[in-house]
Amino acid sequence: MRTSVFTTLRQSLGALALSTMLGTSVGAQGLFDPVILVNEDVVTNYELDQRIRLLEVFRTPGDLPELAREQLVDDRLKLALMRRSGLQLDDGALELAMEEFAGRANLSLEDFLQVLAQNGVEQETLRDFVLVGTTWRSFIRQRFGRQAEPSEADITAALGQPGASDSGIEVLLSEIIIPAPPPQAQRVLAQAREISQITSTSAFEAQARRVSALPSRTRGGRLDWLPISNYPAGLRTLLLSLAPGEVTPPIPITNGVALFQMRAVREVDAPREEPSAIDYAAFYIDGGLTDAGRQQAANVAARVDTCDDLYGVAQGLPEEQLDRQTLSPAELPQDFAIELAKMDPGEVSAVLTRNDGQTLVFLMLCERVAAGREEVDREQVAGQLRSQRLNGYADALIADLRASATIVGE
Repeated sequence: MRTSVFTTLRQSLGALALSTMLGTSVGAQGLFDPVILVNEDVVTNYELDQRIRLLEVFRTPGDLPELAREQLVDDRLKLALMRRSGLQLDDGALELAMEEFAGRANLSLEDFLQVLAQNGVEQETLRDFVLVGTTWRSFIRQRFGRQAEPSEADITAALGQPGASDSGIEVLLSEIIIPAPPPQAQRVLAQAREISQITSTSAFEAQARRVSALPSRTRGGRLDWLPISNYPAGLRTLLLSLAPGEVTPPIPITNGVALFQMRAVREVDAPREEPSAIDYAAFYIDGGLTDAGRQQAANVAARVDTCDDLYGVAQGLPEEQLDRQTLSPAELPQDFAIELAKMDPGEVSAVLTRNDGQTLVFLMLCERVAAGREEVDREQVAGQLRSQRLNGYADALIADLRASATIVGE
């Protein structure tokens, strides 16, 4: 009972402190006014706005304002703990970490910062994001590295498993993609937020027929059963959190917004092996989703049965017009990953765009590459187990920090 009283007192004092700092209603906050109090640390309205913009650039699925608040609270808790431990990242190491982060998007740091600036994200916002992430991973490795180390028996047991824990799960979804070139982005996002509140399959199907750019709109956006492992890891978690009838929050993709409704989930006895890489081809067509662009895409589709056939279509054209790549699922652009998830090898899609909607993407799945588990390197499996365990320790530590913290305004 005493703990409860003290907790209530701390929360009351925290609320009073935040109210005193704000001095105004939430609706009247200035850009640099505090909006969240985490123990003795504050999160400002400016930081919240910047984190939301950063998540938009990263094409992060979900409720971005809510996710930004959660991340910034966790960042304050992490930084406070690392300050107490004396762990710091010097400027040289931080600069290198930022360059590596930009490299994941195949960009130099200078080019990556330019992309962020074009989207209203300041350089300091990226620095703070990378600083916390890099330092926190180092802290977790130092604190829990010994406990996370797998034994040879653990590795052998992992190699003997048929696949990932969710590889035997299939989902029955309905889909909507609404084109949203920059001039229409805000209007489309508002429209998508309304659709995301739907809980009726018939209502979702009606919206799919009305607004979706996908061929599935003719059947109300309905998809057949698909392995959940076809989808990107981040999207799997979001999809599996849905009850039947529920719809995802709007998922920003390049020049568009995606929505999924869960219709059913089932387990299968003979799951498909999770792909280790996706071999795909993207052929770029001028005109976007205009009649001319769609007609050219139809002409290309009539000429190809496999990805190799696209080399003949692209003969004599600029080299960059055909892009053939083999990437791990985590490296795929999110809109490509969503479209490729529902394809079999040789199938095509012509609904995605680039260049602010002016270029149509003719996307073709070449192959899902499944690595035989008997050929998997033991050190690779050890690394995966180590990473899983470290993530588990980190999640548990954050949960403990949250439980003992005074958080006001989240």
